[in-house]
Amino acid sequence: MEAPDFWDKVEESQETMKELKGLKDTLERYQALETGFEDMETMIEMAEEENDKSLLPELETMLTEFKEQFDALRIETLLCDEYDNNNAVVTIHPGSGGTESCDWSSMLYRMYTRWAEKKGFTVEVLDYLDGDEAGIKSVTFQVNGVHAYGYLKSEKGVHRLVRLSPFNAAGKRQTSFSSVDVMPELSDDIQVDINEDDLRIDTYRSSGAGGQHINKTSSAVRITHLPTGIVVQCQNERSQHMNKDKAMKMLMSKLYLLKQQETADKLSDIRGEVAENAFGSQIRNYVLQPYTMVKDVRTGCETSNAQAVLDGGIDLFINGYLKWIHTKVEEE
Repeated sequence: MEAPDFWDKVEESQETMKELKGLKDTLERYQALETGFEDMETMIEMAEEENDKSLLPELETMLTEFKEQFDALRIETLLCDEYDNNNAVVTIHPGSGGTESCDWSSMLYRMYTRWAEKKGFTVEVLDYLDGDEAGIKSVTFQVNGVHAYGYLKSEKGVHRLVRLSPFNAAGKRQTSFSSVDVMPELSDDIQVDINEDDLRIDTYRSSGAGGQHINKTSSAVRITHLPTGIVVQCQNERSQHMNKDKAMKMLMSKLYLLKQQETADKLSDIRGEVAENAFGSQIRNYVLQPYTMVKDVRTGCETSNAQAVLDGGIDLFINGYLKWIHTKVEEE
């Protein structure tokens, strides 16, 4: 057996085992729901027969847990699009608002990393550029985990923040914007023909954490695809060669998705519509002053616990989006 064939079979076997494990986990969760439902039925019968109201608090707790588990399992059934099972590549850029928006971008970055940690996902920073005074000018990171893209595709768009400015001596209310782009990571077996003459490759010194190589060599790589204007960059690897390989993989993923779409409407289903990073184009509002409220413009989902959202509690909005988009597809 030739070595390439052997490793292809190993990789195929690993993918099969991963799929089987996922199916087994889903089956076990379904069985746990069945058991929980039966336990509640038994307890209700006991409470009715004995007219025992002391069982009500325990029943309410069981019902709350059952609803949460049921809703989580139901949401996963909506993650059936082609790329939903993939890892996600997320890019955050500040919009109009200057330093305020750079700070807002860093808050969003923290929100998503906190969410990923709660999900048991891992986060790999691909590119990070500090703001001039505070926050970040841009960040690209990869979230690794089952259905990472399926969940995070809901976050594509412009996010608007309203708060009392920490950078304004007068303490005035300030509105800031940041755009979030989410793309699925595609497998290595997908190949896209790219003409090297269509590429502009720039190298620069890395910034941020990274050890002894940071700021000593121009190892970071930025690639611009001139025909489409797509720009990708990577600086987290230890060598210019490795950063270039990672950036090329990101570029191929974006070009592959563009190539697969025959119309702009179909493109927006995967990449999300590109909107101006300013007022009137936001998908979600985060209001911290004069009251606290986070509301999704598309789905109407909202909560007054803004701090919990900024600490990574975004499942309310993710689940609301998946239900909303599923309903739209059924109506069409």
